[in-house]
Amino acid sequence: MKRGTLLIHNGHETDAVVGANTGALGIPIYQTSTYDQGDLSEYREYDYSRSGNPTRKALEEIIAVLEGGAKGYAFGSGIAAVASALGILAAGDHVIAAEDIYGGSWRLLNSFYRRWGLEHTAVDASDPDNIRRAIKPNTKALFLETPSNPLLKITDLKACIAIAREKELISIVDNTFMTPYLQRPIEAGADIVIHSATKFLGGHSDVISGLAVTRTEALGRELYRVQNGFGAVPAPWDAWLVMRGIKTLRVRLEAQQNSARRIAAWFQAHPKVTGVYYPGLEDHPGKGIHDAQADGPGAVFSFKTETTEQAVKFLGQVKYAAAAVSLGGVETIASYPVRMSHASIPPAERQRLGISDTLIRISVGLEESEDLIADFDQALR
Repeated sequence: MKRGTLLIHNGHETDAVVGANTGALGIPIYQTSTYDQGDLSEYREYDYSRSGNPTRKALEEIIAVLEGGAKGYAFGSGIAAVASALGILAAGDHVIAAEDIYGGSWRLLNSFYRRWGLEHTAVDASDPDNIRRAIKPNTKALFLETPSNPLLKITDLKACIAIAREKELISIVDNTFMTPYLQRPIEAGADIVIHSATKFLGGHSDVISGLAVTRTEALGRELYRVQNGFGAVPAPWDAWLVMRGIKTLRVRLEAQQNSARRIAAWFQAHPKVTGVYYPGLEDHPGKGIHDAQADGPGAVFSFKTETTEQAVKFLGQVKYAAAAVSLGGVETIASYPVRMSHASIPPAERQRLGISDTLIRISVGLEESEDLIADFDQALR
């Protein structure tokens, strides 16, 4: 079965809850907090919706199938999924993370979990040797994101995960930009794959949700204990919205990706643009590695203007793109990382990473690419 068909035919084509199979083509929204336990003479799968819900379970099983993992889990947000994956670690453990990850993940490692005694080292993961050099006796996990946010740096998943496997580290990969339609890190050996389902999986800028998939049943049991203990789970309605979004992921992402290729190439030729970061461009660093581990470049790219003033004016002048946080919706979104996704990172660190005041990140929507190019042109001028 090809990936686009699997998005629709994944074991949850119809309502299949035992005892309530209606054949409905939409999974019902089980909007309940608790469940009647009868006379307590037998175990029932559901007792309280923090611990389990039929609508949420359907989404969790779908994402596990799509990523090729053993168990899937849904959370109230993407960062809740990241926090829960890291929650299987203990105080005194050490995590190696790519240095240019999503700003919320950076904040989680550098403030929230640091206070709990979880150590963290940031490295340029585009060179696997940097990971090997950062390993310490208490290193327990490796956290990767490829392409990275917001500079689209490429990490060789197989090479980095091989190091993690050799040193018995848990490898965690944020796959939000690519989705399982374009990239499946578990095939490269990753232990946990994370998504902000708010983005391409939901796809309509109308839901906040996160997902995580484990490679093994044993790791799944560990993650479930965190999910149930923290309780950062989505409502049934949110789970239903993500399932609905997954059904149209192929047609949305293919169209968005095709437009992104054309628009990124146009930006690269523009005289007021000093750099474009997109693995769909032939000169993008690591393009060969990306092409070997993913089925396309995706629909997100970043570019830099000549001056900060130009960047700010661009965001105020565009008509067909929202100047907003987030990505992956049907509408084009232009984000300003220094004020939005990466605002929590200290300015000096942002500058070192190349996340400058002239950087703009574009998530291409479903508008006609010609209209977007015309709009971007007038905004730059």
